[in-house]
Amino acid sequence: MQDFVMVTGMVISQLPVGEYDRRVCILTKEKGKISAFAKGARRSGSRFMAATSPFSFGQFKLYEGRNSYNIAEVSVSHYFEELRTDYIGAYYGMYFLEVADYYTRENNDEREMLKLLYQSIRALSHPAIPNALVRCVYELKAIQINGEYPGVPPGEWKESTIYALRFIETTEAGKLYTFAVTEEVLDELRKIAESYRRRFMDRQFKSLEILESLC
Repeated sequence: MQDFVMVTGMVISQLPVGEYDRRVCILTKEKGKISAFAKGARRSGSRFMAATSPFSFGQFKLYEGRNSYNIAEVSVSHYFEELRTDYIGAYYGMYFLEVADYYTRENNDEREMLKLLYQSIRALSHPAIPNALVRCVYELKAIQINGEYPGVPPGEWKESTIYALRFIETTEAGKLYTFAVTEEVLDELRKIAESYRRRFMDRQFKSLEILESLC
C-alpha cells in the first residue's frame, strides 16, 4: 500500500524534466525545502500545470520515489495571480523566492521562513504597501531568522528608522507589514538592508539583477 505524506508549502522553483514532467522545489512547514516530481505537469490541460508554478501555495500530497518525492495531488489555496499581471511585482517575488531557496535546507525547521515568504508575497499584492519597503523588511527579517542580524548599525539614523528596525527584528511575520514610513526613512532602510544583504548573502541573485535594471 502506498504511503503518502501531506505537506503545506509554496513552490519556490520549477524545472522542466523530459518532455512533459517538472521537478519542483517546495518550501514546506513540515519538512523544510524539498524536491518533488510532477509527472505530466507540462502537458496541455494537466491538473498540475498551474499548481506547480512558482508562488503556488497550498497542500501537497506526496509519495516517496527512489531519489525524490512525487506529487500525487495538490490543493492550492493561493496562486497570487496578481503577480502574473504585475511584472515588477513578479520580479520582486521571484527575488524573494531566490532568497528563500538560498537560506533554507531540507529537513530543517523552516516554518518562520515560510511564514515570512508567504506574508511578503501577500504584501507585494497590496497596492498600499510600497514594493521597496516590502523588500527591505523581507531582507532584514530573513537575515534575522537565519541568526545573522547584528541589530541597528552604527550611524546617525533617524529615530523612526531605528524604531522600524527594532519593529522588524521583534515582530512575527504575520504582523510585519502593518506600518508605513516616510521617503526619508525608507531611504535609510534601503541603505541598511543593502549593506546587510551584501555582507550576509554571498550570492548573486538573477532576479535581483533584472529588478534593479528595471527600477
